[in-house]
Amino acid sequence: MRVRKSGLGGPISVAKKIKVLLAKLGLDVHNRGIITVAKELGDAGMEIVYIGNSLPGEIVQAAIQEDVDVIGVSSLGGAHLTLGKPLLDAARQEKLTGSVVFAIGGVFPPEDALRLKEIGYDAVFTPGATRDEIVNSIEGLVEGKTAGGGMK
Repeated sequence: MRVRKSGLGGPISVAKKIKVLLAKLGLDVHNRGIITVAKELGDAGMEIVYIGNSLPGEIVQAAIQEDVDVIGVSSLGGAHLTLGKPLLDAARQEKLTGSVVFAIGGVFPPEDALRLKEIGYDAVFTPGATRDEIVNSIEGLVEGKTAGGGMK
């Protein structure tokens, strides 16, 4: 993502790190995957804020406080729809859905992966997603929201 700043010779365009908030939905204790994703995103140059196990309202409030570009959540315990939809509802209430990319990863049936996209997740990652797929998807989605005027 690029931002414009004023320089001595006029406006300049500089790269801004993509800031990603990562959390586990609810009480799911299977955190190895999200920790691996956090490391890979950090290695790709993104700034990572990991808040661990959190409820939807807590995730949204942390995202506001941290002024993030992306909210990424992981669900391996079956709460992807039970808590995934309330997360988006809370984000809509705070008017974040137009400016923040929402990603979810985990193990869920194919029909649930489709449902997650339908309810508003920008990216849905399932087992087998590669580092490059995740990084490129997030970068592209952030760039798309920036180009569309949705990002801060």
